[in-house]
Amino acid sequence: MALECNIDAKGKAARLMGGIAAVAGGALLLGVVASGTISGSFWWLASVGALAGGAFSIFEARAGWCVVRAMGLKTPL
Repeated sequence: MALECNIDAKGKAARLMGGIAAVAGGALLLGVVASGTISGSFWWLASVGALAGGAFSIFEARAGWCVVRAMGLKTPL
C-alpha cells in the first residue's frame, strides 16, 4: 500500500502538534510511573500507548498521510 498524501498543511500541522503533545505527555507519565509515584500495569500501558500514538501521529504529519482518511472516512481538517 502506497502512502499517498491525503492531508493538507493544516492537517499536517494539527497532527504534528498533537503528536508532540502526546509524546511529551507520555514521557512525563513514564517518568512519574518509573519513579514509583504511581504504580500499576495500567499506567505503564497508558504511558507506552501515549508515546506510540504520538510517534505515529508525528509520522503521519511528516508523511502527509492519515490512516483514517486512507480508510475512507472524512476528517474535519
